[in-house]
Parts: sequence; C-alpha cells; structure tokens
Amino acid sequence: MPNGSDFVVVANRLPVDRVTGDDGRASWRRSPGGLVTAIAPLMRRRDGAWIGWSGAADEDLEPFEEDGMSLVPVPLSAEELELYYEGFSNATLWPLYHDVIAPPVYERPLWEAYVKVNKRFAEAAAAEAAQNAVVWVQDYQLQLVPAMLRELRPDLRIGFFLHIPFPPQELFEQLPWRRQIIAGLLGADLVGFQLPGAASNFLRLARRHLDARTHGPYVDVGDRVVRAQAFPISVDVGELTELTQRREVRWRSDEVKADLGDTKILLGVDRLDYTKGISQRLQAFGELLAEGELKPGEAVFVQIATPSRERIEQYQLLRDQIEQQVGRINGEHAELGAPVIHYLHSSYSREELAALYLAADVMVVTPLRDGMNLVAKEYVACREDLRGALVLSQFAGAADELKRAFQVNPYDIDGLKESMLAALRSSPAEQARRMRSMRKRVIEHDVDRWAQDFLTALEQTP
Repeated sequence: MPNGSDFVVVANRLPVDRVTGDDGRASWRRSPGGLVTAIAPLMRRRDGAWIGWSGAADEDLEPFEEDGMSLVPVPLSAEELELYYEGFSNATLWPLYHDVIAPPVYERPLWEAYVKVNKRFAEAAAAEAAQNAVVWVQDYQLQLVPAMLRELRPDLRIGFFLHIPFPPQELFEQLPWRRQIIAGLLGADLVGFQLPGAASNFLRLARRHLDARTHGPYVDVGDRVVRAQAFPISVDVGELTELTQRREVRWRSDEVKADLGDTKILLGVDRLDYTKGISQRLQAFGELLAEGELKPGEAVFVQIATPSRERIEQYQLLRDQIEQQVGRINGEHAELGAPVIHYLHSSYSREELAALYLAADVMVVTPLRDGMNLVAKEYVACREDLRGALVLSQFAGAADELKRAFQVNPYDIDGLKESMLAALRSSPAEQARRMRSMRKRVIEHDVDRWAQDFLTALEQTP
C-alpha cells in the first residue's frame, strides 16, 4: 500500500494562486478564503496533502511544496474545463442546486466529462493517501469521487462536504443522473451539509432512488453505515479581528468615509452571480430614492461585484444587466461628482474588504439562495465596535445562525425597502443589541471549530 499522506484534501482547485512578480517571475501564494484558512493548519499538523487543479489549462505539474503544504496538481485540458467545470459543474449543478434560478443544462457530453474528471481526482487521491488515511473531498464539482475512491481504496476514511445548498427532492428529480450522484456521495463515511434541511433532503433521496434504509442521520450501504449531518461553515474570526486592528486598515476605513462624504454607507460584496440578489437590492435602493424616502447625499450604495465565470453566457448577460441598472439609477438620482451607487467590478484584498466592512453603516446580503454566505459572518466578525446593521436574506444559510439580522425575502422588494430603511435608521443601542448576539454566535462557531467538528464526526462515524 502507499506510504503517502495520512490526511488528504481533494478539491477542484489547489489552495494557491499563481502570481507574477515585478521581475516577471511566477510564484505561488496562498489563496484567500475560509476553506484554505481552516484546513491549512490541519494539513501541517497531520502531514497532509492537497489534491486539486492548478488553475491553468493543459498544464501537467509535478507535486510541489508551498506554505508548508504538499500540493498534488491534477491536470485539466481546455476541453475538460469547458465541459466538466463550466458545463456540468456550473451550467448544470450550480443552477439546479440554487433553486433553478437559471435553467440548468442537461447534456450527455457534460456528464461524461464530469465522470472522467472525477475519476482522475479519485485516482490521484488513491495514489496519494497512506494506509487508513483520512480523505476529505470538497464540494459539488467532485460528488462522484467518494464512491470511486472507496472502490479503489476501501481502507480509507472518507468525508465529503457540500459548500452549496442541496436541493429538495422536487428539483433534484430533474437531474438525469440523480441516482449516480447519490451513489457517488454514499461512498463517503460522512456527508456534510450547511443546513439540517439539506441533510434531510439527501437522506430522503437515498431512500427513494437507492432503496436505502435510513435511521436518524444514518444510511445503511451494504456492510457500511454512512452519516449525513449539517456542519455550518464559518469564518476565521481571529484573522479578521487582527486585520481590523491594523492601523492602516482603520486609516483606509476613515479615508473611504471621507471620500464618500457625510452620508450613510450601504455595502454589498458578492461574486457577480445570479444567485446573489444584486439586482433586487439595487432596485430597492433605487425605489427608495425615487419615492423620496432617501435623498441623494443621505445614503450611498457601494456594490463590489467580483468577476466570476466570465466565459459562461448567463454571467455575461448578468453583468450587462447590472451595469445598465446602475447607470439608470445614477442617471436619475446622482448629482455632479456624487453617484448614488458606486459599482466596482473588481477583486479586492482582504485588507480593503476589512476597511469597507468597518466603514459600512449597513451590510446588504440578499442572495436568492446561498449555502451559507460568509460575507455576512465576516461583517459581523469585523464589528467589534458593535455598530452597523446587517440586512440578510432568509434564503442564505447564515440566516439560521444570525437571527438578529434584519432578515428579508429578497423577492419582496417592498419588504426589502422597509428593512433597508429600518437598518439605516436603527439606533446605536439597537445596533449593539443585535450585533452582540450575532458576534457571540460567530465567535463561538468559527471556521476552526467547523473543521474540527467535521473531522471529529468523521473519525467517530461507525
């Protein structure tokens, strides 16, 4: 058997990004984001390896070390990226799992590429894992890997975590390959979801499509028992607290407020994705201005929309729609040199985002469907001052935990307007009461606890 790693993470991407220095030389740096932050320390402690794609098509790299982690690249061709990643993962599964907000594409060549790439990831994990190793597979791009890996290496302890929602039976039934996906996930010993409802959906589908016997959170699969359970992911509170205490971040926050003038700041920070409800929140803000509930100069909306999946047509259309909407609202309500919406289609550093979180009077998080939404938790983690207000969609997984947010149905534009106004006009005392409650939850259930809870459950599953 292999002598490899005792702890293996399998994800679509490696936890590093390639960067080019001023001298033109390429190097690697650790990717931002909660998953990498949570798992990197565990990998160092457990002699771990991370298996994933490097980020470039048609590139076949040897395993390498970076930031104290062993990294094992899996090559993907340009055609596989089109069919497996842009195709089945993001044109089929992503919309299906997000309440069919956009119509999913069901095409056999996309499915065939998904099977082929999942097999390659499973083979890479089987080759890398030591005898009786723990393997943790991440997210919707790799749902077939657990069963494929189980077949190759029955000695392994396999966990799977789905970072996005898992749909109800009525929607999942659309998928022509529904049985194969459920069987793929049942290759794991522990299948983790963001919310209890998602775990229940999965158990129901296992009974229906595989005639599986379930008891509580467990599924009998041959002579094995598979556990399905919720493990809501969170943020690195320590890192965010350290960021917000930096002098340069506080200076930048003050600079943002000075640049925008004596006005209330509403902030949105999202990937540019049709699930995020960006259009709905901008419509609500525009109507508040049109109806005179807000005056130009009284409030300004800063919307960061990080570029995302720009080769997929749905995303190109969304970008055009949002930019036209911003232009129309600014055209109707802006004054010379003072737009009412600042729209920024770009990526920003963690430092810049922390400064914006400190500057924002109201954080507006209104996804139409979201597995968790860590932006909401990041905002709460940054507000040690107990100021600021969070407007949060009831369809974000975070709404289950952040109950003291101003919760909204983002499809209800009138309700969204009322909540945005209530948040803007809330007193410092009310803000402190709400923020204190939410901060307690986020601090006690941070990303490190999420990872530890999952791995403890994985090791204890029969």
